[in-house]
Amino acid sequence: MTKTPPHPAMPTRRIGQVEVGAIGFGAMPLSVQGRPGEQQAVATLHTALDSGMTLIDTADAYHLDASDPGHSELLIAKALAAYGGDTSGVLVATKGGHTRPPDGSWALDGSPAHLRRAVEDSLRRLGVEAIGLYQFHRPDPAVPYAESVGALKELCDAGKIRAAGISNADPAQIRLAHGILGDRLVAVQNQFSPAFRSSLPELRLCAELGLAFLPWSPLGGMADAARLGSEHAAFQDVAAETGVSPQRVCLAWMLALSPCVVPIPGARRRESVLDSARAVELTLSPEQLDRLNAG
Repeated sequence: MTKTPPHPAMPTRRIGQVEVGAIGFGAMPLSVQGRPGEQQAVATLHTALDSGMTLIDTADAYHLDASDPGHSELLIAKALAAYGGDTSGVLVATKGGHTRPPDGSWALDGSPAHLRRAVEDSLRRLGVEAIGLYQFHRPDPAVPYAESVGALKELCDAGKIRAAGISNADPAQIRLAHGILGDRLVAVQNQFSPAFRSSLPELRLCAELGLAFLPWSPLGGMADAARLGSEHAAFQDVAAETGVSPQRVCLAWMLALSPCVVPIPGARRRESVLDSARAVELTLSPEQLDRLNAG
């Protein structure tokens, strides 16, 4: 098993054969609409690394429009190169299968040919010989799911990617991908938050199959995060009891659901990163967890 040197305050969890900090970092907010300047973005990424977040999640589609393709991958490569500490244990997880037409909208291309090209582009932007974790971003209704996942198997066989993941998948798709990829399928990334709990069956299936479950938008998105307390009273109540933010309570709740869960909260500011990282220090009582599970 590959050991990632953790921050002293950050316990680790496993994604395949790699151990990463129990809280990961979602890089999308650093590259899409409302993104900060490059200096702030790099400082935010460095704070994540300093805090023990050794999983950085991105995608080739995280950019504004056709003027800056692959912005997030290029930014992460630059931030890692400029970081003063050891980055050899950092797992950069990227995704392909979403495309961004010139108008900045979102489209899909899950064809094997597109995924092969996308991996080559991601390798170049990240400046690596193999991608640590490559995830199929979203099912494409125009392409049989087995063909898209089969492309990931080919890329594993070719040594272009070390491990594979799928995103926005239902239980049937997870089982299908697991049948095709075997132990090279290591993670499922689905939306999951206090306001969006419909991926609980997928989370439970990941625990059964030994896969990591990576909740995206775990705080409900940046706009919803500010309303966590008012719209989900249990989180506000537990936050008041423990003297921390509702966002930190939310991440601690997710960690308590299963050892397979590795939340990937996004952030634009260092302060948000530091708050998220400290969720690993918060131990919730069984009674508090019961209230949070009830909503």
